[in-house]
Amino acid sequence: MAIDIGIVGAGGMASYHCKGFAQAGAKVLCVADSNEQKASSFAKEHGIEHTASSLTEMLQRFPSLGAVSIVTPNKFHAPLAIEALQGGKHVYCEKPPARNAVELQAMLDAAQLSGKTLMFGFNNRARPEAQAMVTYLQQGVVGRINSAQATWVRRAGIPGFGGWFTDKELSGGGPVIDLLHMIDLALYFMGFPKPKCVLASTFNDFRDNPLFKGPWGIADGTMAMDVETSAHAMVTFEDGQCLMIRNSWAEMNEREVVSVVFQGSRAGGKVQRLFARDGYDETSIDTCSLFTEEYGKQVNRQVITEKDETMGRVANASNFVQSVLGNEEPLNTPEQALTLMRITDAIYESARTNSAVVL
Repeated sequence: MAIDIGIVGAGGMASYHCKGFAQAGAKVLCVADSNEQKASSFAKEHGIEHTASSLTEMLQRFPSLGAVSIVTPNKFHAPLAIEALQGGKHVYCEKPPARNAVELQAMLDAAQLSGKTLMFGFNNRARPEAQAMVTYLQQGVVGRINSAQATWVRRAGIPGFGGWFTDKELSGGGPVIDLLHMIDLALYFMGFPKPKCVLASTFNDFRDNPLFKGPWGIADGTMAMDVETSAHAMVTFEDGQCLMIRNSWAEMNEREVVSVVFQGSRAGGKVQRLFARDGYDETSIDTCSLFTEEYGKQVNRQVITEKDETMGRVANASNFVQSVLGNEEPLNTPEQALTLMRITDAIYESARTNSAVVL
């Protein structure tokens, strides 16, 4: 059974959605964007027959749509997802799931009431290296993960000054929100334990310094620059596990580091990004390592996987379609996303109050 999908937002990530949906046999019928020229250009590039100016217009014109994909600034994730779910459509939404747990809870409620699938663009779960690690976890090689460290730090990587990424009203926050992939991946490896307490600090030392702008993101604008540039946190869980978090756009660090490291009762492990010579991430390659003991010797295993130049984005979008069709289990769920957003909320609250937050 083929599924017709409509995309809201003709941003950069939308192209990966198109490729993933097509790989799973779905058809992108329409792309909606308030910028008519942007929508037309995207539609022409990807062979999409129709364009619209909004989700509302798209749903009215194409009631046969089976699903909606959302690729917009974070502020609009929740209202658009809820509108689509209430219209009886499955929803695939880019990360972060929402700006906070309140918005995510409303999305989850709408999904449960509609009986439709709600998934998010946590592409790092779909990367070959992550899935290889999951196999070792499922086979009991690692045992119980006792502790983990989630890191995504950039030395000079603020994504534009005065664009929507740096405006808290539109984005929900800085690197805690923008770079939450490794937090999510660590929780995924750990089995999404229930968080108990969060202690965190955030900093904004280089928020107004153009020398710390990165080569990505959007052009400088006139919006606010009112989000953190770095954050450090410790999360404890009800079953005794713990997670250290370090996220930054701008921080005095040797280089960019993107990794999840964990220590289990039988083995430890690490999934870490490799880097190009210019210091920026060579995003199509991760390393996957296991640290264990064999025959009385300390052993480091290097797990070799295929290279994925799409960084799991195509595979994750494909999994959404296959999940809707009942052919695959979803790689992520809204219940997991709610746990993630509760942790990010607690990071900001702990930093604001300079005290631990009990969940």
